[in-house]
Amino acid sequence: MDAIVLLKEDHKTVEKLFKEFEKAGEKAYAEKKRIVEKVIEELTTHAYIEEQIFYPAARADAPDTDDHVLESVEEHHVVMWMLSELKDLDPKDERFDAKMTVLMENVRHHVEEEEQEWFPQVREAMGRNRLQELGEQMAKAKADAPSDPLKVGSAAK
Repeated sequence: MDAIVLLKEDHKTVEKLFKEFEKAGEKAYAEKKRIVEKVIEELTTHAYIEEQIFYPAARADAPDTDDHVLESVEEHHVVMWMLSELKDLDPKDERFDAKMTVLMENVRHHVEEEEQEWFPQVREAMGRNRLQELGEQMAKAKADAPSDPLKVGSAAK
């Protein structure tokens, strides 16, 4: 699987979790907590492999996309901090649903920019073989991802 396909699959997985969250009943606290825990795991791993492997490769191979990489790292920073707050927040807290809604808005915006604007440029600059190689590296690196969102590089920046 090439790197962009892998990242898009991650995006689909997270969007499915977002939809589950949106469909959960207002008082479905246990279900919402379970979904949020899965979202934290998925997004932390996704951000980690993007920052460790994909973004540096994109900066090297598609230098015109440098601004996008820098903006994406800043978006990751916001998302990682929100995830860390959600991780410790009781689903009965009045801010829980609001925080998750803002997180979903941020992630959806990030995904739309990547998929519509940035990925096509990167695909053209890198080519199939390079993306295949990166995809393999990224799939392996998922096992090394931290479980704590604040351990992802962008969280500290």
